[in-house]
Amino acid sequence: MSDNRPIITISSNGPISINGEVVLINENGNEIEHKSRFSLCKCTKSKRLPFCDGSHKN
Repeated sequence: MSDNRPIITISSNGPISINGEVVLINENGNEIEHKSRFSLCKCTKSKRLPFCDGSHKN
């Protein structure tokens, strides 16, 4: 039996990385389209919120 739970990795100075099938919902209850592997922004500097665009590196 395989374990197909998503893997969520939280970096101390970077994004939250998700690998696997999840449902992402915004504050209005609408589903946000995404790939099976993506990163969420924690620093709020991204121009693609809620997704990370690497702006935390600057």
